[in-house]
Amino acid sequence: MARVKFIICAFCMILVMADCQQHGPETIQDIGVNWGLLSTNPIDPRIVVNMLKDNAIKKVKIFDTDPWILSAFSGTDIEVMVGIPNDQLTKISGDIDEAEDWVKNNVSKHLHDGGVNIRYVSVGNEAFLKAYNGSFLKTTFPAMENIQKALNSAGLGGKIKVTSALNADVYDTSTDKPSGGHFRKDIYDVMKQIVKFLDENNSPFLVNIYPFLSLYQNDDFPKDYAFFDSPSRTITDDNNQYTNVFDANLDTLVWALKKAGHPKVSIMIGEIGWPTDGNKHANKNNAKRFYSGFLKKWASKKGSPLRPEPMIAYLFSLLDENTKSVAPGNFERHWGIFSYDGKPKFPIDLSGKDHDKMLVGAKGIRYLEQQWCVLDKDIKNMSSVVPAVSYACSLGDCTSLGPGCSCADLSAVGNASYAFNQFFQNNEQSVEACKFDGLATIVKKDPSPSNGNCVFPIQIYSGGTMLRGGAYMVKGLLIGFVLIFITFI
Repeated sequence: MARVKFIICAFCMILVMADCQQHGPETIQDIGVNWGLLSTNPIDPRIVVNMLKDNAIKKVKIFDTDPWILSAFSGTDIEVMVGIPNDQLTKISGDIDEAEDWVKNNVSKHLHDGGVNIRYVSVGNEAFLKAYNGSFLKTTFPAMENIQKALNSAGLGGKIKVTSALNADVYDTSTDKPSGGHFRKDIYDVMKQIVKFLDENNSPFLVNIYPFLSLYQNDDFPKDYAFFDSPSRTITDDNNQYTNVFDANLDTLVWALKKAGHPKVSIMIGEIGWPTDGNKHANKNNAKRFYSGFLKKWASKKGSPLRPEPMIAYLFSLLDENTKSVAPGNFERHWGIFSYDGKPKFPIDLSGKDHDKMLVGAKGIRYLEQQWCVLDKDIKNMSSVVPAVSYACSLGDCTSLGPGCSCADLSAVGNASYAFNQFFQNNEQSVEACKFDGLATIVKKDPSPSNGNCVFPIQIYSGGTMLRGGAYMVKGLLIGFVLIFITFI
């Protein structure tokens, strides 16, 4: 009988281990991710949600209310922030009925028992960017008001908070120090209305801060100041010390809020991250350095000198997106901590405890056939190839070919092959997509260079099958085995 008890206890220990595996890695409770879908072949949402669960990510921010996406969160405890795209602001701002319909169709219907845990609505996305020339200046705040009224009418005003994702360019500093912070003059009136609204409704100011852009936009910007691990430069402002641009930027906002008359409005970081390709500063080493420093800072519960308390932040972003606009820069398509197919890019510890390891990748991804489209080896006149390459890049993604990028060392033949393959893969490997007037051919051998930096990708099926986590299967089998064993004894 003692032997039986020993065996049963041993199985109980295995069950405990399986249960621990089920819960996945530790993460910071205040850290979430942004999940965008600007890709030719987005991963099945069910697979993505399982990947979030496998990595213990409890918060996610999405940019619309696509039911294909939202339904994948049903029955999970993941907190969701949904977005209202800028092109819907005019309609919602001008008619309360439109706002009520939007809340009914995009929020209320998902909140049933076992539904989606929606916690925030972001009305518009960086609507006051200077590049928009004031297009959304008159509609953003009225749309926020109408959505708040609609949520109140639905009895959801106390549970779901209304905000608007704003780029850090909505404020500036007149002294190159945080204490000179103020909202931009051209949007000051509407920003004052917005922060008053946020204050009255106990909603957060949602701001996107990108230290990478400081480095990208200014070659003279001190590189270490964009990170958190090298206080080689210090700015002193009103007895506060700033050793990184993130803290300085955040406290510039704090001063702007104070000068607008609402100093106690809470702040939430809507987007923060570092790209891994598309620019000489955008690579995996710099991204790993940035995230390690930021997550370690967040885990220590230390904010900025003026806002030392913990706050929520959403990493940008979860996955690479190969159809994002490259108007700001080629790096725009490479923000993901996972690649387009859900593979982790570099070791990272989301708990901020310096226990770096690869995150759990997407399970159930299916790839197209193992074949690539490349320049025909018999082509000798490269001048005839240029128009075809330009065409392929205009409809594919060649952002890895620039100076300082992952595929910068390819030859002219390699550049052409890379461009042709991107077009070929994005068109589901259609034979017609690998003709280019006889310049290209399909091969079965991977043309990626042996150094591993540059990868000729193979596209995925967008509707990949969802796999259940292995831990659940192991746990179920072991429970069944133990019950049979006990019954037999």
